Amino acid sequence: MVGYDPKSEVKSVSAVEVAVAGSASGFVTRALISPVDVIKIRFQLQIEQLSPRNPLAKYYGILQTAHRILHEEGLTAFWKGHVPAQLLSVSYGAVQFVTFECLTELVHNATPYNSRNFIVHFVCGGLAACTATMTVQPLDTLRTRFAAQGEPKVYRNLRHAVVTMYQTEGPLTFYRGLTPTIIAVFPYAGLQFSFYNLLQQLYKWVMPSEGMNAGNVKNLVCGSCAGVISKTLTYPFDLFKKRLQVGGFEQARAAFGQVRTYKGLMDCAGQIVREEGPVGLFKGLSPSLLKAALSTGFTFFWYEFFCNLLYALKDTGSTKGQEG
Repeated sequence: MVGYDPKSEVKSVSAVEVAVAGSASGFVTRALISPVDVIKIRFQLQIEQLSPRNPLAKYYGILQTAHRILHEEGLTAFWKGHVPAQLLSVSYGAVQFVTFECLTELVHNATPYNSRNFIVHFVCGGLAACTATMTVQPLDTLRTRFAAQGEPKVYRNLRHAVVTMYQTEGPLTFYRGLTPTIIAVFPYAGLQFSFYNLLQQLYKWVMPSEGMNAGNVKNLVCGSCAGVISKTLTYPFDLFKKRLQVGGFEQARAAFGQVRTYKGLMDCAGQIVREEGPVGLFKGLSPSLLKAALSTGFTFFWYEFFCNLLYALKDTGSTKGQEG
């Protein structure tokens, strides 16, 4: 279902319907995984070692961090930056899935390659994600700033954040961290799509008797596993992106511990390795894997669900029209 399949009965879903399904999938998924995302960002931006033995570490465990955020900032803190995050998810989902479906269909029609091939899904998935990333990068930067700020808040609302960042840091600030994002998103998304397809085929081979009855469970399990594998292999670039995105935002980070200024991707990587050790490249990995499992699983699950729903509604409408 994900990607063009000439054998699929749902291939009649239009580009507009794919965009709607992708947007709806992004919307639902974002609302569900926002608390995990906030915890992950707090871990990634903390300079101090994530350990209870470090007296300077404000955060060092998922449950401890969740409890501290709840106690200090209230329940709504887990949805900090939710408006730009939802705009990000809805836009990203639409652009990514429409681009992916178009690219895999192009491969099928214009090349001798099988559109369901692992490498084809890897390349098309990576290109689709890069296209979506270029489109929504400003929203991602805004989402990170909101999730990273403590109390008192630097930005009162979305409009205030946009105006303040533009006036004080210039328009290019909205594309901070774009280089590591593009470098990371191509293999990450490519692996997501290719492993999702591969794991679905493996699932059918291991449990052939379940057939279509296990469709929803299969989509969720395969998506979650694909997300964990992809995130583990590409994680350091996500960390670099977050560190670079909060550059120029140091005053709002003071309450969380030490802050650093980075000149670029290589400087960021070098400073992290020198000051925090190689393990610093994987700070926040545990909540990131939890988020990756949930977000990728939910994304594919809801995308397939909404595509099937739209196809069923269209099929029902056409049947009634023929009967009338």
